[in-house]
Amino acid sequence: MMGEPKELTIAELGAQGDGVAMTPAGPVYVPYVLAGERVQAEVKGDRARLIAVLEPSPARIPPICRHFAHCGGCALQHMERGAYLAWKRDLVVHAFSSRGIEAPVGYVASVGLGSRRRVSLSGRRTGRGVVIGFHEAKGHDIVDLHECPVTALAIVQALPALKRLIEPVASRKLPVRLTVTLAANGLDVAIEDAPGKLSAELHEWLARAAAQAKLARLTLGGDTIYQSTVPAVRFGTANVVLPPRTFLQAAGAGEAEMVRVVTTALAKAKRVADLFCGLGTFSFPLAKGAPVLAVDGDRQAVTTLENAAKRTPGLKPITTKVRDLFREPLSPRELEGIDAVVFDPPRAGAALQASSLAKSAVKTIAAVSCNPGTLARDARILIDGGYTLERVTPIDQFLYSPHVEAVAIFRRS
Repeated sequence: MMGEPKELTIAELGAQGDGVAMTPAGPVYVPYVLAGERVQAEVKGDRARLIAVLEPSPARIPPICRHFAHCGGCALQHMERGAYLAWKRDLVVHAFSSRGIEAPVGYVASVGLGSRRRVSLSGRRTGRGVVIGFHEAKGHDIVDLHECPVTALAIVQALPALKRLIEPVASRKLPVRLTVTLAANGLDVAIEDAPGKLSAELHEWLARAAAQAKLARLTLGGDTIYQSTVPAVRFGTANVVLPPRTFLQAAGAGEAEMVRVVTTALAKAKRVADLFCGLGTFSFPLAKGAPVLAVDGDRQAVTTLENAAKRTPGLKPITTKVRDLFREPLSPRELEGIDAVVFDPPRAGAALQASSLAKSAVKTIAAVSCNPGTLARDARILIDGGYTLERVTPIDQFLYSPHVEAVAIFRRS
C-alpha cells in the first residue's frame, strides 16, 4: 500500500528515468514524470506512484504505445526527442565527471523505431489463456503484448504464434522465458526454461508448431527442437552462424554505428586486437584492413568466428584465442606489435585488461560499453596510464530505456 497523496515538484530525472522530487524527508522517486513538473503522487518511503500531472513540462508528449506505464520495457516514451537525447547524453557525461574526467562527449546516435532485433520475453498460463510479453513496471505480472513499437515488426507479428508454441510448456506458477532473435534469414527462438523432461510427443508437437510459425530454429534449454535453416548474422562481409545463447547486439542499427566509430578510429592500424570479441562484430570489419587477434572466453563463440573466417574471402588473417580476460588479461608483452585494440566487455567492464593496456605501447584503443559507469572507471585507468581521451560517442540502442551504449576512443602520444 502507498501512503497519502502529496503534491511534488520534480527537480530532475534520475539515472533510471524516474523523476526526483526533493522533500524534507529526502529525495522521492516518481516514474513517468519530467523535470519541472508539478504532480500529485502517493508516496511511501522514497518511492511514489503517479496519480496526476498538475503542471506538465513543455517536453511532455503522448506515448506511442498503448502498453506504456504498464509494461516495464520503456521508461521515457512521454519525453520529447530532443530532451530525451540530451538526458541520455548527460548519463554519459555524469558517469565520466564522477571519475574526474571532463569527457568530450558527442551527440547521441539513436536507432529508429522497430530496430530491436533481439528481445527476452516471458510467458505464463492464466485464467484468460497464455500471455506473452515483458514484465509489468515494478511488478511480477506479465503484460500481454499486442504491440511494441521499438521491436522489429517480424517479432511482433510472431507473438500469436509464439503463444501457441509455448502453450504446452507454460504453467501458472513459473514463467517461461524465451529469447527471440531476428536473424538475417528468419526468427530464432530459444525457450530457456524446460519444465522437466519432455516426452517425445511433446518434442514433435513443438517441432510442428515451430514449422507452422515459419521459424528458422527453435531450441529448448539449449537443445535444437526444430531447424529449417541455420540462423546467421552479417558482420562486415562475413556470414556468421548464430549459436544458441550467444551474445548479439540488440539492434542492428546500433551495432552498425558502433562498428562505424571503431573502424574509423582504427583505420590506420597495422595489427589489431579485438578483446571480448564474441562472434566477431568488430573482428570481421577490421580484418578488411589489418590482421586481427580475436580473444574471448566463450569457446563456442570463438569457434564460430574461426569457421566464418575460413569461409570469408578477402580478409586479412584472423588469429583466435580462447581466454578468460577477466582473470587473465593480455599482458603488455603479449600486446607488443599490436598498435590498436578494441574491447567490448559485459556490463562489469574490464578493469584488469584496462590496467594491462595502460602499461602497454598500444597507440589507439576503442572501448565499447553498455555501462557508462564501468566505462568511465576503465577510462580513468587508461588516462592515468598516459592515454588521451579523444572522444566519446553515446549510442541509444535501447530506445526509451535508461540504458545507453558508448564508444570511447583513446590515443597514446
